[in-house]
Amino acid sequence: MKLQQVLSYVRKAVDDYQMIEEGDKIAIGISGGKDSLTLLYALHSLRRFYPKHFDIHAVTVDLGFQNLNLDKIKDLCRELDVEYTIVQTDIAQIIFEQRKEDNPCSLCAKMRKGALNQAIKEAGCQKIAYAHHKDDVVETMLMSLIFEGRFHTFSPVTYLDRTQLTVIRPLLYMNESDVIGFVHKYGVPVVKSPCPADGYTKREYVKNLLRQLNQENPGVKERMFTAIRNSNEGISSLMKGWGIDGSFK
Repeated sequence: MKLQQVLSYVRKAVDDYQMIEEGDKIAIGISGGKDSLTLLYALHSLRRFYPKHFDIHAVTVDLGFQNLNLDKIKDLCRELDVEYTIVQTDIAQIIFEQRKEDNPCSLCAKMRKGALNQAIKEAGCQKIAYAHHKDDVVETMLMSLIFEGRFHTFSPVTYLDRTQLTVIRPLLYMNESDVIGFVHKYGVPVVKSPCPADGYTKREYVKNLLRQLNQENPGVKERMFTAIRNSNEGISSLMKGWGIDGSFK
């Protein structure tokens, strides 16, 4: 996928949900994976011509794994002239060595977000851009149904009262396959996650399930995404943030 196509998807999401305002300083959570690096490229390119001027600041929370090498990300940010902050933590040691968590993902996410939000505030950012794409929307909904017994997924724009930060998701209209195509075409320097739980999570299980469903019933993922967009049943956990009338515009 070409950068111009990525920008088309991103600008539509940004415009549909008014994600960016004049003078915004937006942090981008960089894990080193394909999604966050695609978002970095997209917002870097978008700010060159978007009518509302904004700045971006890349932030990585280093969980403390010894074999994580972020040199390629540092080089990329220098090349793009994007300020880059690495937050050093001992989260990996706490979760895997001290607590020996059987289900580490939930606690890790909470600790990582706490460190990330603090760094964002210190950098003077009002917003944080997450690299969730269309597949993530559907997978989150399925995870909620299967493991929690509720109909829920995240919103395009979410205001966090406790931190006074706004979360935006500019890759919302992109498929994961689009991201993979972009990364391959442009040789994006993806850094593999050193986490021992990577690939063995509930999300990975649901990802594989959705892939199987889509193979057996072509187009089912798109229909699920459309159902989420058009849902008007008033389920507050799903509806909040998806537009004034509780749905996609």
